[in-house]
Amino acid sequence: MFGIPGKQAVTLTDRAVSQITGLMEKSGKKGLRIGVKKGGCAGMEYTMDYVDEIDANDEVVEQDGARVLIAPMAQMFLFGTEIDYETGLLESGFRFNNPNVSEACGCGESIKFRDVEELSQQG
Repeated sequence: MFGIPGKQAVTLTDRAVSQITGLMEKSGKKGLRIGVKKGGCAGMEYTMDYVDEIDANDEVVEQDGARVLIAPMAQMFLFGTEIDYETGLLESGFRFNNPNVSEACGCGESIKFRDVEELSQQG
């Protein structure tokens, strides 16, 4: 939808690939669907859900056995994002290095994107 031919919408670090493939094997699911929704102190939040069926409108990204599906309404917000998985002493989780984010709250759970019109012109 907003892609560049021959370039994946998002990329995964080796740690993210390992985590996603492990989750897929453990759950028996076809992958993880990533999206965005309104919420949080900065205005938007990322969502991640297991996928039983691949929707025809999903952007499918496969890398070394890991499968990520991007929900249609999130595609322009996530294009160019690198997904990582970090393990720390207090918390572990997926991290989104997203060039489309203009602001993030202190906890990192909530984000604000650049203007939608500006994002649309990039694709």
